[in-house]
Amino acid sequence: MTVNQLTTDQSAETSAVTDERTDLLETLAQHREFLRFTTRGLTDEQAGLRTTKSELCLGGLIKHVTAMEQAWVGFILEGPSAMPDFTSMTEEDFAHREAEFTMLPGETLAGVLDAYAEVARRTEEVVAGLADLNASWPLPKAPWFEGQPEWSARRVLLNILAETSQHAGHADIIREALDGAKTMG
Repeated sequence: MTVNQLTTDQSAETSAVTDERTDLLETLAQHREFLRFTTRGLTDEQAGLRTTKSELCLGGLIKHVTAMEQAWVGFILEGPSAMPDFTSMTEEDFAHREAEFTMLPGETLAGVLDAYAEVARRTEEVVAGLADLNASWPLPKAPWFEGQPEWSARRVLLNILAETSQHAGHADIIREALDGAKTMG
């Protein structure tokens, strides 16, 4: 059967357009999967290895993306009070933040992936329940937010998607340097 032979009901069914939330969440899920896929078949030790000059490791990237997504979803719900004032962070605060990028003793890849899955589930639940993607909050204090007074829930979701995508690319490089495995190609 060709497209021209479809009945009106079939045509309407196949051309149904998803809403914006569905598009955002499906795209985010796809990029989360790219990130998760980079860890396939690895041991806890391998997930904690640095394979480039940077401090990044696969398990640490997933920990960071988990913490980032959790914080931004908190921002969607509570505004800037859910985020730190980055202009007044202490050395201890920065050390804690840096620990997000490494696998600490006792952490497992399975545990890191489970925590990421739980945050993803919570994000999807929150986004599905939002009354309006235009709802906005003032941004937390940070030098990198200068000149951007507020972000909408939509903008926050786009930021989560961008960070997840960026770190999935980092993860692909780290994995390829580890054992030659690639996410794509």
